Amino acid sequence: MAITNTKLGAVQFGIILTTVITAVIHLYIGITLPSTLFVLNGIGYLVLLAGLFLNISIAQKYRHLTRWTLIGFTAVTIVAWVAIGDKSWPSGALGYVTKLDEVVLLALLWMDRGRV
Repeated sequence: MAITNTKLGAVQFGIILTTVITAVIHLYIGITLPSTLFVLNGIGYLVLLAGLFLNISIAQKYRHLTRWTLIGFTAVTIVAWVAIGDKSWPSGALGYVTKLDEVVLLALLWMDRGRV
Protein backbone atom coordinates (compact mmCIF):
# COMPACT_ATOMS: atom_id res chain seq x y z
CA MET A 1 0.00 0.00 0.00
CA ALA A 2 1.47 3.31 -1.06
CA ILE A 3 0.70 6.87 -0.16
CA THR A 4 -1.76 8.52 -2.50
CA ASN A 5 -0.52 9.03 -6.03
CA THR A 6 -1.15 12.77 -5.91
CA LYS A 7 1.79 15.02 -5.12
CA LEU A 8 2.18 15.84 -1.45
CA GLY A 9 3.11 19.39 -0.57
CA ALA A 10 3.82 21.25 2.66
CA VAL A 11 0.15 21.33 3.67
CA GLN A 12 -0.23 17.56 3.28
CA PHE A 13 3.00 16.88 5.19
CA GLY A 14 1.75 19.25 7.88
CA ILE A 15 -1.51 17.30 8.11
CA ILE A 16 0.42 14.05 8.45
CA LEU A 17 2.76 15.48 11.10
CA THR A 18 0.11 17.16 13.24
CA THR A 19 -2.20 14.14 13.06
CA VAL A 20 0.58 11.76 14.10
CA ILE A 21 1.59 14.08 16.95
CA THR A 22 -1.92 14.27 18.39
CA ALA A 23 -2.50 10.53 17.86
CA VAL A 24 0.73 9.63 19.67
CA ILE A 25 -0.08 11.97 22.57
CA HIS A 26 -3.56 10.48 22.96
CA LEU A 27 -2.21 6.92 22.74
CA TYR A 28 0.50 7.74 25.29
CA ILE A 29 -2.02 9.19 27.75
CA GLY A 30 -4.42 6.34 27.09
CA ILE A 31 -1.78 3.71 27.83
CA THR A 32 -0.23 5.43 30.85
CA LEU A 33 -3.52 6.33 32.61
CA PRO A 34 -4.98 3.79 31.30
CA SER A 35 -7.97 5.20 29.40
CA THR A 36 -9.82 3.42 26.64
CA LEU A 37 -11.23 6.73 25.43
CA PHE A 38 -7.78 8.21 24.83
CA VAL A 39 -6.57 5.03 23.10
CA LEU A 40 -9.62 5.00 20.82
CA ASN A 41 -9.11 8.69 20.08
CA GLY A 42 -5.50 8.07 19.05
CA ILE A 43 -6.49 5.11 16.89
CA GLY A 44 -9.27 7.18 15.33
CA TYR A 45 -6.79 9.85 14.26
CA LEU A 46 -4.51 7.24 12.67
CA VAL A 47 -7.35 5.48 10.85
CA LEU A 48 -8.66 8.76 9.42
CA LEU A 49 -5.14 9.76 8.40
CA ALA A 50 -4.71 6.44 6.60
CA GLY A 51 -8.03 6.96 4.84
CA LEU A 52 -6.94 10.40 3.74
CA PHE A 53 -3.55 9.51 2.29
CA LEU A 54 -3.19 5.80 1.55
CA ASN A 55 -4.03 4.28 -1.84
CA ILE A 56 -7.00 2.25 -0.70
CA SER A 57 -9.72 2.13 -3.36
CA ILE A 58 -12.64 2.72 -1.00
CA ALA A 59 -10.74 5.51 0.78
CA GLN A 60 -9.92 7.23 -2.51
CA LYS A 61 -13.59 7.22 -3.45
CA TYR A 62 -14.56 8.95 -0.17
CA ARG A 63 -11.46 11.07 0.47
CA HIS A 64 -13.50 14.27 0.59
CA LEU A 65 -15.76 12.79 3.30
CA THR A 66 -12.74 11.46 5.19
CA ARG A 67 -11.25 14.96 5.32
CA TRP A 68 -14.51 16.40 6.69
CA THR A 69 -14.75 13.53 9.17
CA LEU A 70 -11.22 14.29 10.40
CA ILE A 71 -12.16 17.97 10.74
CA GLY A 72 -15.23 17.01 12.80
CA PHE A 73 -13.30 14.46 14.85
CA THR A 74 -10.65 17.05 15.69
CA ALA A 75 -13.24 19.70 16.56
CA VAL A 76 -15.09 17.28 18.87
CA THR A 77 -11.79 16.38 20.56
CA ILE A 78 -11.09 20.08 21.22
CA VAL A 79 -14.61 20.71 22.54
CA ALA A 80 -14.38 17.66 24.81
CA TRP A 81 -11.11 18.95 26.28
CA VAL A 82 -12.64 22.39 26.84
CA ALA A 83 -15.60 20.75 28.61
CA ILE A 84 -13.80 18.17 30.76
CA GLY A 85 -10.04 18.34 30.20
CA ASP A 86 -7.33 19.15 32.75
CA LYS A 87 -6.57 22.85 32.23
CA SER A 88 -4.51 23.38 35.38
CA TRP A 89 -0.90 24.44 35.03
CA PRO A 90 1.55 22.69 34.80
CA SER A 91 -0.21 19.30 35.03
CA GLY A 92 -2.47 20.12 32.07
CA ALA A 93 0.31 21.56 29.90
CA LEU A 94 0.24 18.59 27.54
CA GLY A 95 -3.44 19.34 26.90
CA TYR A 96 -2.61 22.88 25.80
CA VAL A 97 0.15 21.61 23.50
CA THR A 98 -2.18 19.03 22.02
CA LYS A 99 -4.97 21.56 21.46
CA LEU A 100 -2.53 23.91 19.72
CA ASP A 101 -1.47 21.01 17.49
CA GLU A 102 -5.13 20.21 16.76
CA VAL A 103 -5.95 23.83 15.89
CA VAL A 104 -3.05 23.81 13.41
CA LEU A 105 -4.39 20.49 12.06
CA LEU A 106 -7.83 22.07 11.54
CA ALA A 107 -6.28 25.00 9.67
CA LEU A 108 -4.26 22.66 7.44
CA LEU A 109 -7.27 20.45 6.71
CA TRP A 110 -9.26 23.56 5.83
CA MET A 111 -6.50 24.69 3.45
CA ASP A 112 -6.42 21.20 1.89
CA ARG A 113 -10.18 20.92 1.35
CA GLY A 114 -10.03 21.61 -2.41
CA ARG A 115 -7.65 18.72 -3.05
CA VAL A 116 -9.24 15.46 -4.08
